[in-house]
Amino acid sequence: MAEPASKPDAPGLPPARVWQAGRFALELRRTLLMGIVNLTPDSFSDGGQHAAPAAALAHARRLLDEGADLLDLGAESTRPGAVPVGDEEEWRRLEPVLRELVSWKVPLSVDTYHPRTMRAALEMGADVVNDVWALRRPGALEAVAASPAAGACLMHMQGEPSTMQQAPHYDDVAAEVTGFLGQRVQALRQAGVALERLCVDPGFGFGKTREHNLQLARRLGQLRGLGCALLVGVSRKSMLAATSGQAPRERVAASLGAALACVAAGAQVLRVHDVAATRDAVRTFEAMRA
Repeated sequence: MAEPASKPDAPGLPPARVWQAGRFALELRRTLLMGIVNLTPDSFSDGGQHAAPAAALAHARRLLDEGADLLDLGAESTRPGAVPVGDEEEWRRLEPVLRELVSWKVPLSVDTYHPRTMRAALEMGADVVNDVWALRRPGALEAVAASPAAGACLMHMQGEPSTMQQAPHYDDVAAEVTGFLGQRVQALRQAGVALERLCVDPGFGFGKTREHNLQLARRLGQLRGLGCALLVGVSRKSMLAATSGQAPRERVAASLGAALACVAAGAQVLRVHDVAATRDAVRTFEAMRA
C-alpha cells in the first residue's frame, strides 16, 4: 500500500539555496551533479566494474575530472529485486574506498540504509547519508541527528527493493510522495536537523510504474516547496527503456533527456552515471534558458 500523505501538496516554503553537506555548503545556484560510484557486483548498470578499491578510486577521479560536484558511494545494490548483503559486507566494500576519498577533500555521500554503516561512515568523514528508506529504519535518524553538520538525502520508496516493483499502487502519486517526504523532513527537523542539511528524492523507479514516474516528473516542482534541496536519479533507469529501447549502458541520450526535463521542473541535484555528457547538456540548457 502507498504511504499516507499528510498534505496533498507541498507547504510552499521558498526553494533551497544551499545544501549543507557535512564539510561543504553546496550552492544551488546551478544544477549540481552527483557522480555514482558503485562498489557492488550486482548494480543494474555497472555492477562489478568498480568493485575493487583501485578501480573505484580511478572511477571517482574520472567523475571529478568530468565535473562531478560530489560523489555517491554505494556498496549494496537497491535495484528492483536486489538481495540484501548486510552491513558487515557493505562496510567491507566501502571502508577502503571511503578512507582514501576523505583525504581528497571533496563532498562525499554514502548510499546506505544501515545505521551502523551510517555512523561509521560519518565518523570517518563522509558528508552525506543517502538513504532509500528515508531514515525510517531503527537508529538511522539518530545516526544522522548525532552528527552536527552531516547532510541527509531522504528518498521515497513504496515497499522494499526485493518486491517494490511487483504491484505499486497510488491514488495520486505526486501528492503521496510529497506528503511522505514532507513527513520525513518534519521528523528530522524535530530531531534537531536543520532544514538546509536535508535533501529530498522522489525515488523514480522505486515502487513506481512507468506511468507513476511520468506523473511524478510532471509535478516535480511541488517538492521544491518543502524548502530543502531536490535531488533526482533517472540515469539509465528502466523507466527510460520504453522510449529508448536500449540496454542500461546505452541509455545515455535518454538519460540526458530525462535529466533536462527534471531540471526544467525544479531538480537541483542530478545523481548520474555519465557526468561529462550530463555536464555539457545541463550547462547548455541553463545557458540557453538564462
